[in-house]
Amino acid sequence: MLAGAMLWLVLMSMSLHAFAQVAGTVTQLSGPMMAKKADGKVKILSLKSEVEAGDTLVTEKNTYALVKFIDNSEITLKPGTTFVVEQFAYQADQPDGDRASFNLLKGGLRSLSGLLGKRNKEKFSLKTPVATIGIRGTFFIVEYLAPSTPVPTSVAPTVPTPARPPGLYVQVLDGLIHVTNPAGTSNFSAGQFGYTPNFRQPPVLLPANPGISFAPPPVFNSSTGPTASNGTPGKSNNVDCEVR
Repeated sequence: MLAGAMLWLVLMSMSLHAFAQVAGTVTQLSGPMMAKKADGKVKILSLKSEVEAGDTLVTEKNTYALVKFIDNSEITLKPGTTFVVEQFAYQADQPDGDRASFNLLKGGLRSLSGLLGKRNKEKFSLKTPVATIGIRGTFFIVEYLAPSTPVPTSVAPTVPTPARPPGLYVQVLDGLIHVTNPAGTSNFSAGQFGYTPNFRQPPVLLPANPGISFAPPPVFNSSTGPTASNGTPGKSNNVDCEVR
């Protein structure tokens, strides 16, 4: 009986380890970021830390963080962002298994499609509290302002403007995205801006930039460095801090 119980524990441990799939690697970081793991543990991430499917990433108020995924796609998180990697699966020889499902709970990000987005666009989804974003192979920025935490914008540091209304804002830099909620679906292409305040109102095209800003350090706009021959970022010998 004891041997059977020990075998069960070993098998369960192996199963849980297999479930935590490496999705990507932190390749640029300007400040503190933590990851809440699927099992509830919290880790402080550093450069070259691995990000796994199931992780909830949280950036501090001055932190930009770039995660390069195993299909060479990139997501750069803005300061004050909470972002969930719900599912991510990619193997070069198994396109039927592609899956990229994310959830932006608050804050903002910039997304650049990779190999998965090029061959299986319909397998990518970015959820937010008010709408879901799909892609057509693209480069775009998303900001979600929660009703309780509107962020003021300014034309110049000394000339403030009123706070932007809460809701979801999108900006397409290249390609096309479609934004969907129960009230409707709208497509946005390169150079366009979109907005929806809640899931009861359809996304609409805006005539100009409503105040979306994305200003990471210059290094974030350059190459994120070499990858392994299979397209997977190399592993790091860095030790992550774990909070129990």
